[in-house]
Amino acid sequence: MSFPDTLIPCCCFLAGPTASGKSALAMLLAERLGGEILALDSMTVYRGMDIGTAKADAAERQRVPHHLLDLVDPEEEYSIADYLAAATDAAKGILERGRVPLFVGGSGLYLRALLRGFSPGPAANWDIRGRWDAAARERGPEWIHGELQRVDPQTAARLHPQDLRRIIRALEVWEVTGRPISLEQQHGPRPPELRPRLAVWLDPNRDTLRDRIAQRTRQMLNIGWLDESQRLLQRASGLSRTAAQALGYRELFLHLRGELSLPEAVLRIQTSTSQFAKRQCTWFRSLEECWRLELTGRELPEEMLERLAMQIGGFAPAVAVQ
Repeated sequence: MSFPDTLIPCCCFLAGPTASGKSALAMLLAERLGGEILALDSMTVYRGMDIGTAKADAAERQRVPHHLLDLVDPEEEYSIADYLAAATDAAKGILERGRVPLFVGGSGLYLRALLRGFSPGPAANWDIRGRWDAAARERGPEWIHGELQRVDPQTAARLHPQDLRRIIRALEVWEVTGRPISLEQQHGPRPPELRPRLAVWLDPNRDTLRDRIAQRTRQMLNIGWLDESQRLLQRASGLSRTAAQALGYRELFLHLRGELSLPEAVLRIQTSTSQFAKRQCTWFRSLEECWRLELTGRELPEEMLERLAMQIGGFAPAVAVQ
């Protein structure tokens, strides 16, 4: 499943690491372009996972229409192929209304799949994944990253040693097919005429971003993230393997089970989120189709919008649907 070539030039893309301020900027950008927002996120598709995924609230959705949110229950698996199919339908509907599809989020993998296409590879083999997962937990992330380096150095160079989910998937593909996953994912950029008219990623100062992540973690807990996690933990059906990968929930589950104190859980969330933000920037940096907007991390949304307009030469009709 690929996002159609004909849709890409009609769409705009705003990406950035978690807590970079992209959601507030997106609201202003959507209003400036006459657009509707499509979530570029692998976790906001889940119902009931609202606070921990920083999902747009009711007021934001009323101000600007949002799409690709609350598509499935947390016990359901959701794949990139599922996302691309839903994104295609949503973008077509927005264009039919004479509006501009604006993809906004932090998933580098989803962004790359939209811009360049995606080969899903073999179906998941949970026995193989479980074996590699157990080995990683016993021997540590550096060891399993070294195993990937041995069979697929290209993918190992791209993945952080802490990115266990993607490392294990790469090892699984190698074990099932005998071929490195990098051979399956060698999709280059589309030609210039098939690229988006506006694609930008936010790159805030690292120290400021860490402070913003710590502050946002505390804010999310203050508005009920722990209660939300308790409700998810009590679901008889549990969480799917994909939903369980959402940042922060695992640590809060450990706290709720009495295995971590709340301060310990918070520190782990802040640390893992900062590491994740660094990996996000690595994804975005690899996409030549996307402009980089360097920020201090302290700009107001209005200031970011004007900086963006200056960098791309203004929001001319060229970025709107033609």
